[in-house]
Amino acid sequence: MESLLFLFLPLIFLNAEAQMPGFVSIDCGGSGSYTDEIGLEWVSDNHIYGQTADISVSGETRRQYSTLRYFPPDDNRKYCYHLNVKSRTRYLIRATFLYGNFDSSNVFPKFDLSLGSTHWWTVVISDANTLETRELIILPTSSTISVCLSNATTGQPFISTLELRQFNDSMYLTDYETEFYLSISARINFGAWSPEPVRYPDDPFDRIWQSDTLKKANYLVDVARGTVNISTTMPIDANRYERPPQKVMQTAVVGTGGNLNYRLNLDGFPGNGWAVCYFAEIEDLDPIEIRKFRLRLPQHPELNKADVNIEENAQGRYRLYEPGFPNLTLPFVLSFSFVNTSDSSRGPLLNALEISKYLPINMGSLDSVTMTSLISQYSNADWAQEGGDPCLPVPWTWVQCNLDPQPKITKIVLSRKNLTGNIPIELTKLTGLLELWLDGNSLVGPIPDFSGAVNLESIHLENNHLTGAVPSSLLSLQNLSQLYVQNNLLSGPVPCSLLSKDVDFNYSGNLKLHCSKGLSKNKKIIIGTVIGASALLLAALACCLCICHKKKKYFEEDNLSGVLPAHKLASSLSDAGAETAHCFRLVELEDATERFGRQVGSGGFGVVYYGRLKDGHEIAVKVLSTDSFQGKREFSNEVALLSRIHHRNLVQFLGYCQEEGANILVYEYMHNGTLKEHLYGSSTRERTISWVKRLEIAEDAAKGVEYLHNGCVPTVIHRDIKSSNILLDKHMRAKVSDFGLSKLAVEGSSHVSSVVRGTVGYLDPEYYVTQQLTDKSDVYSFGVILLELISGRQAISNECFGANFRNIVQWAKSHIEGGNIYGIIDPSLRNNFDIQSVWKIAEKAMMCVQPSGRQRPSISEVLKDIQEAISIERGSQLGLEGNSDTLSRSSLQSPTDGNSQDFAACEPCTSFDDHVAVPTAR
Repeated sequence: MESLLFLFLPLIFLNAEAQMPGFVSIDCGGSGSYTDEIGLEWVSDNHIYGQTADISVSGETRRQYSTLRYFPPDDNRKYCYHLNVKSRTRYLIRATFLYGNFDSSNVFPKFDLSLGSTHWWTVVISDANTLETRELIILPTSSTISVCLSNATTGQPFISTLELRQFNDSMYLTDYETEFYLSISARINFGAWSPEPVRYPDDPFDRIWQSDTLKKANYLVDVARGTVNISTTMPIDANRYERPPQKVMQTAVVGTGGNLNYRLNLDGFPGNGWAVCYFAEIEDLDPIEIRKFRLRLPQHPELNKADVNIEENAQGRYRLYEPGFPNLTLPFVLSFSFVNTSDSSRGPLLNALEISKYLPINMGSLDSVTMTSLISQYSNADWAQEGGDPCLPVPWTWVQCNLDPQPKITKIVLSRKNLTGNIPIELTKLTGLLELWLDGNSLVGPIPDFSGAVNLESIHLENNHLTGAVPSSLLSLQNLSQLYVQNNLLSGPVPCSLLSKDVDFNYSGNLKLHCSKGLSKNKKIIIGTVIGASALLLAALACCLCICHKKKKYFEEDNLSGVLPAHKLASSLSDAGAETAHCFRLVELEDATERFGRQVGSGGFGVVYYGRLKDGHEIAVKVLSTDSFQGKREFSNEVALLSRIHHRNLVQFLGYCQEEGANILVYEYMHNGTLKEHLYGSSTRERTISWVKRLEIAEDAAKGVEYLHNGCVPTVIHRDIKSSNILLDKHMRAKVSDFGLSKLAVEGSSHVSSVVRGTVGYLDPEYYVTQQLTDKSDVYSFGVILLELISGRQAISNECFGANFRNIVQWAKSHIEGGNIYGIIDPSLRNNFDIQSVWKIAEKAMMCVQPSGRQRPSISEVLKDIQEAISIERGSQLGLEGNSDTLSRSSLQSPTDGNSQDFAACEPCTSFDDHVAVPTAR
């Protein structure tokens, strides 16, 4: 009985008498109903499946955050809250998560949140005491919605609160609301009186307007000098009811120096979004004074934007004016400014800002209506309690679906589920169904006409109480290969045509069912069993042979001369990349290196020597240590790998040598050594590389890694990206080296299970914990290199980072999240940089070193930001930064320039028309 209760997930529709129509506030894990300190009425979810926990977080006194509800991490079920709504009415739905280390495991949870069939967000907890909040604005098309948790990657799925807020007529109307939800990314109250957000009852719809004094990672930084707060007690005419509340519009910031500058992290971006600024003239200007300014997105091609004259645009003082864009492409890190026009006597003013991302609505599986009708007949059965879409974003545990964008159900397994009554007619309407398992129940009545389920291959109806004849309609199922109806109460003759079909057919145990032909009842089943056993035996034998073959091939790689034929070295090193690995003679390398006389590097693998071939080409000769077993494995790996990959930003592999017990690799010689030496090694005493040069080195290295990730099939994961493996040629162009630890990704797999290898300080912590290697492990390491480029400090040190930190990631994070970028910049750069480009790289580095690989960008995204930072620097050097009267067009529309990203490339969604970037004002 206890296990049954543990598996039971009751379907619950939660309604509450609320302050406003459509207000629902659910205290997850709480007990009883109550009214909180701001007048919101809360209800418990004590009928929802799951377990509850009490938590205590310092500084958090609200009752709804003293409990939570959590769910098992090791099953495949969706755990859903079902809410009644009014169809075609806009709502704000809000889910919050406060971990509080409820399970005493200190394992930060990571799980998926969905709204119906649409994946809403992957919840990633990175701090036990930080409240995570997710909000959507939706227009439901039915009378219920489902909010579901599923697919725990780490820890246990949990939820603290779930809230529903109904709008009346709404400013959140968009041209795309039938295809996209609005996912709230920022809602900011500028010039706020306190750090506390403004919400209900000041905002009657309980939107949360965050204070611009809020301290969190890169929330608002780069505040311009001369930015001051102003406020008024005068009422603000917002024209319509659902504009920002008066308390928000009564405060503002003013750029007394002529500009307002901000930098803002936008959760969920890059992508297409909806953005609105809110202005109200709340200062008394003299008749001769004028306030005019323009929006500016720096470092991008220009997009013209009309001047903002708040009083004129709003047709009066203390009135709302709200220009905005219904659709524009935004980056993850948004830099924006408001800058005075030349005829303005007062600085720009800003009261509030709202930005949301368009989240594509998944239309759901094609069978969702049919399955909803099916489970409604079993409302008390535990198997019928999983909510949301039967297939998306994860299927119900008793259902399998195909992989189409709008999937169909292919398999239903309801064996031994205590089903009673007739076979549900809904099952005959599933056109994608291949397998149906209803065995071991108490079903009665006749076998229905399954001809509507045209693709059925296997039907299991055995061990029920079915009556009547075996229907001839089963003959219409062209793909039917298994039919099991034994041990029922069927009667009458078996259709002759069914007996002649190539079907595994068992109808034994039906005393009144008879065969009019001489065919044995179980003949085809026996034949099928023998054939199946033979096939299984053959498959096992083939598998064994395959394993033996793979083992043989693996051991052969220890002697590469047997698998890599020698070729004549190309006459030009530029042609060598097209050749198979060259097998050098040992005497040839002894002559080239003057008997290994000039050492230029060393490591755990052995020693690197300088050499010059007879044709004058310079080479680097890496000699493997004779006592290194792991080194021999890496040697084999590197030769096999480098023989098939060639790119201008990978160190060119020229060949190998295996003679007299020596294992030697030969590369092109890189005159300027390693990046590490130039950042904090011996080369730093000679000269400091400039910030622009550091960016160019990062660009070169990123191109090399991008080739490994995207240009090779299958993908190559380097596994040891670090500054000492980035080499510089005579022109200070960078190339990635050392592929001894590299792994080939398995096509079709999201990761490679692998014993952890890498270098401390650069090693991906997720890979270290899970031993599952992905290309995002290289991205983590590259993020560490970006931090090295900014700071000129090594990845791990007991001295460089003070008493509180030992690695560069935690040290840099503490500065960047506090907005103190100058605290990590290499002093030797002597302010010869544009701070915008440094910020861009710092923020991208922080994205790269996120704890979860799914949160990290791809190396292509990293490369794009590096190139944009280079453009910023070059623009600054050419004096192109000063035009403040225009706004970048490509940042809103172009898929290739600036910081933009083509929306169609980001999401599989409907295209927007050509006019969506036109600003609007209501």
